[in-house]
Amino acid sequence: MSIQSGDIKTSDTENEAFRNSVGTMDETGSRKWVFPRKPKGKYTNYRNYVSYFLLALFFGLPFVKINNNPFLLINVIDRRFFIFGQPFYLQDFFILALGAVTSVIFVMLFTVVFGRIFCGWLCPQTIFMEGVFRKIDYWIEGDRNKQMKLDRQEWDAEKIRKRVTKWSIFILISVIISHFMFMYIVGYEEVFKIMTEGPADHSLKFIGMIGFAMTFYFVFAWLREQVCTLVCPYGRLQGVLIDKQTVNVYYDFKRGENRSKWRNGEDRKATDKGDCIDCQQCVVVCPTGIDIRNGQQLECINCTACIDACDEIMEKVGLPKGLVRYATEAEIENQEKFKFTSRMKATTLFLAILIGFLGFLMYDRGSMEAKFIKPAGSTFFIKNGKITNTFIYTLLNKTNEKKTLTIKVMNPKNAEITFFGSEKIILKGDEILKGNINITFPEEDIKFSKQNMTIGVFDESGKMLDSFDTNFEGPFKLLL
Repeated sequence: MSIQSGDIKTSDTENEAFRNSVGTMDETGSRKWVFPRKPKGKYTNYRNYVSYFLLALFFGLPFVKINNNPFLLINVIDRRFFIFGQPFYLQDFFILALGAVTSVIFVMLFTVVFGRIFCGWLCPQTIFMEGVFRKIDYWIEGDRNKQMKLDRQEWDAEKIRKRVTKWSIFILISVIISHFMFMYIVGYEEVFKIMTEGPADHSLKFIGMIGFAMTFYFVFAWLREQVCTLVCPYGRLQGVLIDKQTVNVYYDFKRGENRSKWRNGEDRKATDKGDCIDCQQCVVVCPTGIDIRNGQQLECINCTACIDACDEIMEKVGLPKGLVRYATEAEIENQEKFKFTSRMKATTLFLAILIGFLGFLMYDRGSMEAKFIKPAGSTFFIKNGKITNTFIYTLLNKTNEKKTLTIKVMNPKNAEITFFGSEKIILKGDEILKGNINITFPEEDIKFSKQNMTIGVFDESGKMLDSFDTNFEGPFKLLL
């Protein structure tokens, strides 16, 4: 198949500009606005499907409840946290801390093997930028060449109309996204309440939502790809994590060089020319403005737009696809086909174990948490040959079900418990209850000045829900 001159619309001047500038900065050090050409191809379609799915999750999850709990709620203000419908409290902070450490380890190992695939396929910045805002650019201003022409032209009626329309839609979408983002903090019921009752009654929360909207608008209308190239720490981190065995989007320089323009009927091998026809299509579709042919770069987010663009050109000129592809640097150097190595298998297995461990931490928390603490400065008292200690108990019901509880001393035996109130404790779902009890032992049963003691909390069926180890104080005894 031959390629026609009209199939590639990149001038020699543009080619020279690409060679003399990098990323989002021109030769003078000023920001170079990126106008990526609209990508199309197999990987672009797959990424679109992933984007639609993740966007549906983002806009749908605030309304999902499990056991009448929000699926995900991170309410730092009121200290209410729900993950996968499971409530988390300050008492569970160690679980969240372990989960955070596990997540960091997961990200590092994932990057070591699979590179920056997360950035191109799953990162919220990429999902919103490429899946929402960039599509609005194409819809209103057209593809790359039309956008560049509009950017260069004077502020006439057409430019004002298109820019004002685009910015207005950006603001509207930013406001919508901020509302949904706020639902993950205070819940959708509270957001609807703020909307119906007006900002006057919820001034602080309203200001917070406006702040979210302004941030989203700034990021996606102006900052854009600079989030990936300058702000995101993950992009900096990959520089010390990837090696020659890491999967990334690579240009096969051994096959592509020496690059040269395409001429119909030419025997490129006989003239020592590579398969790269220097069409710049991999560059003009890049959302971060880099040239993938210059090797692995921190700005590359592995979005695969260059793969689709290059494959399209290779198909037109009748050359094999895969000049730009997912590969490891070692495979490119050795001209090997991609294979799932033992290292990748072992790391993937370990990542699965990490996920399982994190899930175990989240779900194996018990349904009840009980604490029995002696009041500050309190001691024991003796009456009628019996020693009594006072304890303050705190009971936390981590379920949505109402529970009727009893408290028993499991060790030592022969304990008497006196409640400051009813002996029958009724604890509603997701409720914390505090109270006081006196625990009494016969004096002869207390052998030490601090006797180890275990207190259990039981439900109506007699099942122990939690236990707490503490000390029972008594008079000092000299043991001979």
